[in-house]
Amino acid sequence: MTPQWIMCPMCDNKTRIKIRADTILENFPLFCPKCKIENLINVRQLRMSLIKETNAQAQSRLPIK
Repeated sequence: MTPQWIMCPMCDNKTRIKIRADTILENFPLFCPKCKIENLINVRQLRMSLIKETNAQAQSRLPIK
């Protein structure tokens, strides 16, 4: 079982996540560092299905008051 990279469903580039054949992901928020889009995915037996696209917003650190 060699791990495989999850590819972004939007731009088809590698993400930072690797999966194996026995990996199961449900409602996993997958973030692509290249296109900066976050998608919810499911993965079973190395097959990925896109649930929906979400808006990825850069998190800003607000000063604590």
